[in-house]
Amino acid sequence: MSGTTLPLSAEVVNLKRSVMRDLLQLAVDPEIISMAGGLPASEFLPVETLLDCIETVLARDGARAMQYSPQTEALKTWIADYMGDRGVSCTPEEIYITCGAQQGLAILSRLFLDPGQPAVIEDLTFTGIQQVTCGRGAAVRTIPIDPMNGIDVEALEAAFRQSPTPRLAVLIPNFHNPMGVCLPAEQRPRVAALTAEYGVPLIEDDPYAPVRFAGDHLPPIKAFDEAGMVFHLGSFSKILAPAVRLGWIVAPADLIPTITVLRESLDLESSTLLQRAVAEFLERGLLEPYLERVTEAYRLRCETMLEALEEHLGDLARWSRPEGGIFVWVVLPEHVDTGEMFNEAIKRRVAYIPGSVFSAGGGYRNTMRLNFSNLRPEIIREGVKRLSEIVEPLV
Repeated sequence: MSGTTLPLSAEVVNLKRSVMRDLLQLAVDPEIISMAGGLPASEFLPVETLLDCIETVLARDGARAMQYSPQTEALKTWIADYMGDRGVSCTPEEIYITCGAQQGLAILSRLFLDPGQPAVIEDLTFTGIQQVTCGRGAAVRTIPIDPMNGIDVEALEAAFRQSPTPRLAVLIPNFHNPMGVCLPAEQRPRVAALTAEYGVPLIEDDPYAPVRFAGDHLPPIKAFDEAGMVFHLGSFSKILAPAVRLGWIVAPADLIPTITVLRESLDLESSTLLQRAVAEFLERGLLEPYLERVTEAYRLRCETMLEALEEHLGDLARWSRPEGGIFVWVVLPEHVDTGEMFNEAIKRRVAYIPGSVFSAGGGYRNTMRLNFSNLRPEIIREGVKRLSEIVEPLV
């Protein structure tokens, strides 16, 4: 990880850089059709309205908007109301604002988990979740997940039952990254009940739920949490803009002071200016029409990708059919290694994420994750065509 001869901490030795951060560099190369990132559509980002909100806040609040400050009450109140609309009864005192959902993962990992202690994650999961579990030296137990039904809840209970009891579990229930699947509605109460029965805190990583373009919205696992064991993470990165770097934790009020101290050891606080500007954006009622435009665009782009996959890889691959989110999961014949064919893809000016990078335990070498949200339909068609030209000779 480093060429230095200085002794480094065990956490740094275990920690691996997210492949996504490296591959994001490909997105800025105009010659490459990048289906690798997890980017919202750049052309829809609310630049002018957010600028107006920032100017309004600066004109109204002056230097107070640029100082150190307690978390913005108006923003916490909006989040509490939003969670209430989703079936989660909580107050602003149970909301803690973070610098994105990833910081929420990092804070809660440090709240519950010491190196060497057991943690439960899906056997395919977002690399940021791997960083706060495997990367911190946890004894990770993985549970199966499939692109139709989500996690194996029986396996989750078996992992909870195993001794020693896990100190932490992390699940992505909605439009899973990378698989795009949702945990079925009927399984959510049982997952909440299992956390209470076995005393395992559960992080519900839920940044994609509002980005639904088909089917019915599902209540969070937190909506069924009667024991205070489910810690819900939300984010404005996918529903507003990544650069605002704001997310939130829903947690019991008596733990918020401890969470605050943990946060102070990292970076003190989120930008006061951006908190107030986002609160202004939300209070103007701008989020709902913005999300309507974005999700309709994503619906079209997802349909385009599925049609292109059928046209070019219909006899060679299988793929998920998401009802929201921003990813499609593709499975190729077992002998095809998407990691090995990546360099050839770059030569042909197309990029994706090899599925194996999402696996903490190895495997999935014949899979890939494709992003459709940040590409216009005609570009998606060309990107899938280029992929097929690489895959066909290997099958």
